[in-house]
Amino acid sequence: MKYISKIIKTSSLLAVSAMLILSACNKDLEQFTEPVTPVTGSSLGETLAANPDDSLYLALVKRGGLLSTINNTAATFTMFVPGNNAMRIFVNAASGGAIPVAAPDAIHSGFISTTIPEATANAIVSYNIVPQLVRAMDIPATFPNLQYPSIFNPAPTLSALLRLTTFPSTANGAWINNIPLVDVDIAASNGIIHNSAFLVTPPSRYLWDRINTDAGLSYLKNAILRADSASVTPTAPGTLQSALLNIGANLTVFAPTDAAFQATITGVVTQVLIGLGLDPVTAAAQAAIIASDPNVFSNPNLYPYLTAQTVQGIVVYHILGKRAFTNNFPTTVTLFKTLLNGAIPLHPGIGLEATFGVPFVATATVKGLYNNTAANVIINASPLRPDPFGTSDQHYLNGTIHKIDQVLLPLPF
Repeated sequence: MKYISKIIKTSSLLAVSAMLILSACNKDLEQFTEPVTPVTGSSLGETLAANPDDSLYLALVKRGGLLSTINNTAATFTMFVPGNNAMRIFVNAASGGAIPVAAPDAIHSGFISTTIPEATANAIVSYNIVPQLVRAMDIPATFPNLQYPSIFNPAPTLSALLRLTTFPSTANGAWINNIPLVDVDIAASNGIIHNSAFLVTPPSRYLWDRINTDAGLSYLKNAILRADSASVTPTAPGTLQSALLNIGANLTVFAPTDAAFQATITGVVTQVLIGLGLDPVTAAAQAAIIASDPNVFSNPNLYPYLTAQTVQGIVVYHILGKRAFTNNFPTTVTLFKTLLNGAIPLHPGIGLEATFGVPFVATATVKGLYNNTAANVIINASPLRPDPFGTSDQHYLNGTIHKIDQVLLPLPF
């Protein structure tokens, strides 16, 4: 416990870091490339129509009412287009398994043209269209993924100018978000097409929606509530909840599992009880009982040790002010700043590293400065397993979530 006081002494600064969350909003939009004279020939829609392997996606384009948009030769677009096999997988999932992947394409096309809601088709296709020319050579290999605005407005009632962004990358291969690109730079008269291995669908929920409803993140949820308890209005601007519900934010949350939090809190409470005079064995047993309750952050007896500011400091250490998918992680340990740096500018941050399989990430780790070992990102059981059951690369309107198996420690306990 001798270092707990050190954290508490810095806690007055940690309140500042929450304000930085809002400054992490979408400021790094990739600049438009220099104008390029488009090639002559077929438009994007005509190019899709000429390729038999794009027939199912073309059906989705038509269902969404966007064929005239992509055939407009006065505009320039970049499209991310999955082939027919990827579309069959999508239809199989969208039909609840009623349409087998191996069913004839006419069955898949009929489902797309009659059963997929027009608004859904429009949203998916719009999210896969960038209103500028983005060649493979234009996509940076930097960390984290830079963002390109799509033509999809997920909340027109908030702003007519709002656009949901996509995150292409050429680090460790070519990707759109966390989905591989299998072919690039297919030219059309009014733009370019990149083929994706799977259909890229737009997110529809906020980071807080997942944290607030995931039974396996109940400790993280309660830690955020404790961190925000210092505010008169927990959802006011500058709080963690407001940032996690802010469509303009652009964050990556490393979310410790309940087991990870329970282990860390057990250790902290054990030290507290030893300091109060209990022998180590009794202290550890009682600490395990206290830490088994996800509401432990609201235990008044622990308020002197788990102050709102101290818990806030721990939570913001788990948040990057940029959106990062595991395929964009470096392949050697590299340090990155977190939101904690708003209060402690010289803190070195967290260390990220990933190893790759074919083609997805096989393992990924994140290490806190005072963790003895790196925490493991819990990689999805299947590469693209989505919300609410996925554990890595979970994509939301305002960021990504990666579940991890340790609490990250910015300072020693």
